[in-house]
Amino acid sequence: MNDNKGQKNSMIRTIAWVSFYALAMAFLESSVVVYLRELYYPDGFDFPLRAIDPDLAVTEIIREAATLIMLFSVAMLASRRRGEAVAWFIYAFAIWDIFYYVFLWLILGWPSSLLTWDLLFLIPLAWTGPVLAPVINSLTMIMMALPVIYFSRHGLRVNFKVHEWLLIVAGCLFTLAAYMMDYTIFLSGKFSLGEIFSLTNSREVMAYAETYVPVSFNWYLFAAGEMLFLAMIALYVRRLRAGKA
Repeated sequence: MNDNKGQKNSMIRTIAWVSFYALAMAFLESSVVVYLRELYYPDGFDFPLRAIDPDLAVTEIIREAATLIMLFSVAMLASRRRGEAVAWFIYAFAIWDIFYYVFLWLILGWPSSLLTWDLLFLIPLAWTGPVLAPVINSLTMIMMALPVIYFSRHGLRVNFKVHEWLLIVAGCLFTLAAYMMDYTIFLSGKFSLGEIFSLTNSREVMAYAETYVPVSFNWYLFAAGEMLFLAMIALYVRRLRAGKA
């Protein structure tokens, strides 16, 4: 009984510290965005995007990659058993993402609503969508991560089965398509896929990209991705609760 209590306290303590780390990362991220918006959007952020220095754009992409590395590093440190690292990573990512918007709202009063459009990532193409979409994704990621952590700390093998991985991958593909579809359709109206990723045409593509204004978000694709994620979580939890590793 004492062992179970100790495991529970250890899990809660680790969740708390990872959460504090993700909260601090969220404030750091929102602070960087505040500075960038002060420089490039002093009247408030809106589409179309304004031109930024190419060196700064490269720095921003590297910063995004560095953020992911930092979140994964703390996930590795929090992990005690094989299979936990991914769960800790998506948990930390979700907390970071949700509170990134919370801190921006507290500092800037932005977003004005959950349907406000945002630029989410730049890798490999721009991800755009209403703020509500990444918040839903983040809540789903927490729902996915906590059962893995719980069952792992209770001594069960938490590796995903092939069909569970297939549901995750399919859900990711639908979700990524939803985020990048509007921007991709916009670029493909003028450039071929080869031209979009060609370094020789980068200046022309960037100049055209500066005129991009989001038109629509494909909630059907997004909902399909979410349903696949939720189906995977339900199947996974049922399997582990039945003791079928």
